[in-house]
Amino acid sequence: MLFVNEIIEKLKDVISADGKSGKVFDKDVATQLELSQANFATMKNRGKIPFQNILDFCAKKKISINWLLYNQNPNSLLDSTDKYWIKYYPDIRVSAGGGAYEDSDSSHEIEVPEYFITMLGGKENLKNIDAINVIGDSMEPTLNSGNIIFLDKTKKDIKREGIFAFTTVHGLFVKRIQQRVDGNLDIISDNKDYPKQTLSNKEINLLGKVVGSFGMVY
Repeated sequence: MLFVNEIIEKLKDVISADGKSGKVFDKDVATQLELSQANFATMKNRGKIPFQNILDFCAKKKISINWLLYNQNPNSLLDSTDKYWIKYYPDIRVSAGGGAYEDSDSSHEIEVPEYFITMLGGKENLKNIDAINVIGDSMEPTLNSGNIIFLDKTKKDIKREGIFAFTTVHGLFVKRIQQRVDGNLDIISDNKDYPKQTLSNKEINLLGKVVGSFGMVY
């Protein structure tokens, strides 16, 4: 995947080619991505990519997300007639909010590149994969706010440590889970500023395991 500064330069090229007169500045990119200049500057300085905003921008401009993020020539994709889709819930914010996202009717499908399929368990497993958004910094540096994560709903075995999405009476969360010898669960934030919690199996409803995000696979 390209670095943030490289992606921004490509976005500027798109905006310029779309009819913007004069030099294209960061503020113009922020406007096109529907971000405030302050938020855009912060994300740029931290090397974070606003994936959801970029997906919306690519859909609106009808440009290839593979070209923008991975510098993959769109013509190289024409040899394959297969397209692979997974369900994406753009309005769901995991780690805050309540309710099970399966009940949401605000989903749509997003295309994923072929080389990503094996990482998600193969073609036949795509029906078990959902994509949702991360908000907050409790799982940094592993997951950043604004990341899109891929959730395998068939993987709910917590005997082996992993990052899982789950609900409690307090809402929808994504955390690292370790099973203790007494059967209870340690709920761990990768950001050490957040304390570890311990819950019983009865206090959580597992939705699935995080198997990847844009730019990383687990």
